[in-house]
Amino acid sequence: MGRDAVTGWVERYEQAWRAQDVDALDGLFAQDARYLRSPYAEPLEGLDAIKGFWLDDTPFTMTATVVAADGADAVVRVEVRYGGDEPQEYRDLWVLRFRPDGRAELFEEWAYWPEKSYTASD
Repeated sequence: MGRDAVTGWVERYEQAWRAQDVDALDGLFAQDARYLRSPYAEPLEGLDAIKGFWLDDTPFTMTATVVAADGADAVVRVEVRYGGDEPQEYRDLWVLRFRPDGRAELFEEWAYWPEKSYTASD
């Protein structure tokens, strides 16, 4: 997938997230997709598991930039700011692998947030 196709996928992801439209995930993720909430987390296996985890109606803003797109693989830099009672900011890298039909078969998040340690020594 090229950068434009990856950008379109991210835009549809954001639209579905804002609308809390889990049915839209059918067009974003393969039926047997793996979703890692962090590189060392046990993956959510399959579309039903992703749908069960995915809902969150906390208001947010999001910006995303495709860093790389090479064949089936892509990396996207994402910044998310949640509102609500406890505001939180995240800066993520999404590592994605796509099927030829444009649905993700792998979604891996590398999330960081302010004032949290980024090394094991802390």
